[in-house]
Order: sequence, then structure tokens, then C-alpha cells
Amino acid sequence: MTPSRRRLLLKLSGEVLAGDQGQGIDAPALERLAGEIQEGLQGGTELGIVMGGGNIIRGSAASSDGMDRATADSMGMLATVINALALQDFLERRGLSTRVLSAIEMRALAEPYIRRRAVRHLEKGRVVLLAAGTGHPYFTTDTAAVLRAVEISADVLLKGTKVDGVFSEDPIRNPAAVRYDSLSYPEAIDRRLQVMDMTAFTMGMDNRLPIVVFNVTVPGNLTRALRGDPVGTRVLVEV
Repeated sequence: MTPSRRRLLLKLSGEVLAGDQGQGIDAPALERLAGEIQEGLQGGTELGIVMGGGNIIRGSAASSDGMDRATADSMGMLATVINALALQDFLERRGLSTRVLSAIEMRALAEPYIRRRAVRHLEKGRVVLLAAGTGHPYFTTDTAAVLRAVEISADVLLKGTKVDGVFSEDPIRNPAAVRYDSLSYPEAIDRRLQVMDMTAFTMGMDNRLPIVVFNVTVPGNLTRALRGDPVGTRVLVEV
């Protein structure tokens, strides 16, 4: 990767792909995301995308209903493959070159995830959709996103959510909650801010990975995040 090029890892929650439906896959939502990705990649930015699967099934929720946790998480990982294939279709309609790499081998649908292969696709200008989480149960897709970001040497992890960043409290429960423009990993831990699960967060801190948390449902935010414009909350090792 030349010094002038940027390599980003984008984490998209499954719920974002559901749009206003709340579950399933919403074509207008995918169309908007694909358009913003295309616009944001102008200038040669390299992009990997880790998909969530909560719009189809969430392993932790299914296990709380009595299903075996490993089985439920495996189903959740398969849901992320469905989402990756859906987003791939909309990206390629716009002329973008893509590859889906899965941590669970399913050669008829996706390439197996191999770090060097993923990096090579990125270097060739392809959008790499990374599916099936880590390939193991008991790990969230946030953890998968941090792991993949570290593996491919991403400059920053962009976490697209349905909230405007990291707040002092839950902004839904307390409308007076304060949004942070930036904060450090230690500050987030001291203030018990739920940026992501602790396994993912600790891995990011140990590897000095900058994280940007932003509301991907706001039109234009994804393009701005991909271009490096200020959006959401930036989490750094030091502020």
C-alpha cells in the first residue's frame, strides 16, 4: 500500500440493511448504501466490509430463547453471508469490483477467507466483503471487524450504526445525553461507554486501531466517513 492510499474497514450492522422494515433485506437501503460507498471510494481508497446478521438472526438472542449457543451463532454467521451477497449484488450493479470472503468455507458462494488473499484483492481495488464473522461461535461481528481490521492493516475501523456516535448515556433513554466528538480508549473504559463488546474493544486498544462510530442511516454520512470527513465519534489510543 503506497503512503497516499488509505485502507479502511467498515463494519455494517445487519439492522442497517433492513431499512425501515426492522428485519430482512430492504432493497432501497442497499441501493443507498451502495451509492454512498461508490461515491466515498473516489480517490483510490481500499475498502473491506464486515457484515452483521442481526436483520436475519442474532445468535445471542436465539440462544437466550433456549437454542444451543454454538448452533445459534453458526446460524448468525450464515446470515452475514446472505447480507454480504446482497450488498455485493448492489455494488456490482454500480460497476464496482467485489469479492466475498467467508470465514466458513462455502466455495459455491464465496472464497475462503485467507488474509493474504484479502489484502491482494484490496490492492487490486476490489471491495472485499468479509462474511461469517470469525468463523467461530461466541464471538461477535464487532470482534470480527476489529480482528479483520488488524489483519489487513487498516488505517481505521468505521463502525456504522443507528446512533450518531458514542454518548455519555443511552440517548434513547436520556435525550440529554452528551455525544463525544473524540475520546481515548482508556476514557471509554473508565466511563463504561458501550462502544462495542469488551473483547473487540480490548483488541482494538492493544493494536492502536482508531475507530469511528457514526450513524450510517443518515444520508451522506457513509460517504463522509469513507472520505475521512468529521462524522460521529472518533475513538483513539490517545486524544
